[in-house]
Amino acid sequence: MTQTDLFPGQSGLPVDNPTESYWLKEPSEKLLGHRTTEQLPRTADVVIVGSGITGAFAAHFLKEKDPNLDIVMLEAREACWGATGRNGGHCQPAIYASAAAPHIAAFELRTYSYLKALVEEHSIPCDWRTTSGVHAFYSAELFDIVRGAVARLADGYPDLAANVAVVERGGTVPWLLDGERREMTLEGLRVGGAAGAVVQWNAASLWPYKLVAFVLERLLAAGRFNLQTNTPATGLSSSSAAGTATTTAAGAGAHDGGSRGTATLWTVHTPRGTVTAPRVLLATNAYTSHLLPQFADLIVPVRGQVSALKPPPPPPAQPMPPSPQSPPQPPLDIGHTFAFAGEPDDPYSRDDYLVQRPPPAAELVFGGGRKHARGRGVGVWDDASTDEPVAWYLRGELGGLMDLSHRPSPSAPSPSAPTTSSGSDPPTTDVAAGQSRKKQDLEPTHEWTGIMGYSRDGHPWVGVVPPSLGGGGSDGGGLAMCAGFTGHGMPNAALCAKAVVSLMMTASDEKEEIDLPPEYLLTEARVGAARLLDEVDVVDAKGSLFMDFAKLGGL
Repeated sequence: MTQTDLFPGQSGLPVDNPTESYWLKEPSEKLLGHRTTEQLPRTADVVIVGSGITGAFAAHFLKEKDPNLDIVMLEAREACWGATGRNGGHCQPAIYASAAAPHIAAFELRTYSYLKALVEEHSIPCDWRTTSGVHAFYSAELFDIVRGAVARLADGYPDLAANVAVVERGGTVPWLLDGERREMTLEGLRVGGAAGAVVQWNAASLWPYKLVAFVLERLLAAGRFNLQTNTPATGLSSSSAAGTATTTAAGAGAHDGGSRGTATLWTVHTPRGTVTAPRVLLATNAYTSHLLPQFADLIVPVRGQVSALKPPPPPPAQPMPPSPQSPPQPPLDIGHTFAFAGEPDDPYSRDDYLVQRPPPAAELVFGGGRKHARGRGVGVWDDASTDEPVAWYLRGELGGLMDLSHRPSPSAPSPSAPTTSSGSDPPTTDVAAGQSRKKQDLEPTHEWTGIMGYSRDGHPWVGVVPPSLGGGGSDGGGLAMCAGFTGHGMPNAALCAKAVVSLMMTASDEKEEIDLPPEYLLTEARVGAARLLDEVDVVDAKGSLFMDFAKLGGL
């Protein structure tokens, strides 16, 4: 199937000339152009399609389960060159957004904690910075909804609600910070123009590519893991052990797995040949429908855009006699990660996000602005270009959303965490606050796009593919997927990958407790229910996906 022979709504393959992401400017020498063997292996125990955070952690958990498995990983471009290498650099659970389903918030917290512990245990050089996340709302209507969600969470699940604080105009109810009761204000959080904000204690900024690169390099070092980059999966077929082949328009067949003696095998087709295995995992996110067109209305590619911006320079120093001992002024430090939502006249028009890189460069990695893209980027699977209206927005909007003046940034740590910050707000007049929030064009070092996989019901699709959607097999375990993260993969994908490994590797007569929200499980009943909902473009235009807070945190 070529890029021009697609069914309506079906995604193409990843393009071979994507925009240059900030996160890919220092690629791993071990992974760049890597092919573990010169020729594509003909067989494997498991084939994983996709080498982003989902595919990498799926391979990690497969090896934990059975180190002797022969795993082949296929990647259309370079390793981790898709959404994980092109996102906003956040890892942040949506705690209060899941007030109606607090078990989802708890799952995201577990995923966040798992990644944090893994980085600490192995000293992974991915610039993981544990911090707090400020979600600023510029619509009073939207902030009222959010405030109500936090209140409901506090009533039913106080342990979860303890992870967030609501900040209204005039400040918060005093929180116990650093052993004393202090309050936070919008001005102190640099968002004095917002109608209100929510602060989450559990947030992180990181270099996502380097996290995944570490996992992949460890897998290669351990052996029996074959990574084949620049090898796109173009189709799937199935056959029985007796040699009867089955190929559908979706390219899907069936199976369960090898060592348990089932007879159906999967063959993954590539321009370099085929590889056959009893189990195949699609960690293909936005591109899933290229291999399974039945998912074209369930997982829709959506193009997002991000810029790495040089921070504004410090103001000119006061005139004084020059001193060789005077240190240079430090770069701007915004103190938190940020998400920005809503406008006064349109509650659902903005879904922007921001992290800052460490000094000395201290770039501001700012993403969003999809309302300025044609069709909000829905249905776009080509990341070879940027949308210039979005680029202009990202260069010029940030100063109007927050205070970019050079001043100490008060931290908002966990109430139980030690801090060296006073936490108090600097003296600020309304005039000064307004001046500090003037829009200004910031110079980009990188501007890029990435393709998210938006789920029709807002939740990832994790599990074995049923026959009606192109899967099947004697016990259904042969073809599985873990995809459709709706721009919220970082606090979900790793433990979703662990769950899908258990689902695809456990025999139907075996019992294993699987940690996964039931809303994420891929079933025919869920597919039917999802297809009763509006399609992704309609829902996204209404802002409904954002109202479910599925997108807080970037690509």
